[in-house]
Amino acid sequence: MRSEPSEKISKKALPVWRLKGAIESLFFAIVPIGYYFLYEGVGWPEWLLWVLIVGWVFLSFVQTFIIPSVRWRRWRYEVLAEEIDIQYGVFIVRRVLIPMARVQHVDTEQGPIYRRYRLAAVSISTAATIHQIPALTDEVADDLRDQIAGYAQTADADE
Repeated sequence: MRSEPSEKISKKALPVWRLKGAIESLFFAIVPIGYYFLYEGVGWPEWLLWVLIVGWVFLSFVQTFIIPSVRWRRWRYEVLAEEIDIQYGVFIVRRVLIPMARVQHVDTEQGPIYRRYRLAAVSISTAATIHQIPALTDEVADDLRDQIAGYAQTADADE
């Protein structure tokens, strides 16, 4: 079996993913808040409200602190002359090999949160799908985009 890819994404991904997890956990606060208003009006059991609150706190903690750390440790990539090797996943680890001959175009993306942390994502488009390597520093993302584009051009010339 092939060894795992050697390159890691930037450690700056952790605060970005933690911020995203905190924002997403606010959405789930709707459940205990909604139950509170129903509990007051309908007379449902109070203990269930406390179970929902504890569940929400636990979910928020896991989503904000645990999952981003594990996700960062598992994210790996490697760009070779013939292919791009990507490995990611928290519970289910996926491994993707993208042949350079299949790469149609490659670009970098940077939203407002990534821009604040000086990060960018590299998107690799093939005929069937788009793969992304997230949370790379601006310099690494630009170099990687140019490297993949050069390899893809060479792969097309060889065919």
